Amino acid sequence: QVQLVESGGGLVQPGGSLRLSCAASGFIFSSAFMKWSRQAPGKEREWVASITGSGGNRYYADSVKGRFTISRDNAKNTVYLQMNNLKPEDTAVYYCGKDPYWGQGTQVTVSS
Repeated sequence: QVQLVESGGGLVQPGGSLRLSCAASGFIFSSAFMKWSRQAPGKEREWVASITGSGGNRYYADSVKGRFTISRDNAKNTVYLQMNNLKPEDTAVYYCGKDPYWGQGTQVTVSS
């Protein structure tokens, strides 16, 4: 069955960086369109970034463009989200997904 396991979240100061990872299994990863989304307390889930199977095309929400980078390693069945210049408003649970499946999420907290 499809499994998506996120890791790499934590507490970071404003301006800091984190790299999230998502280990995938149960499907042909190299052809899968992968996504990251996030959900902050009291808010609806928000799409963050997506990447095509080859990694040749990447898409970002305006709120993270220029600060976040989505990438993938098809040999490792893993998708990443590099997050730089983090802001308090980036605080959320981050999820990776391949429609219609999503992982359990990893908490990112940006606070001084």
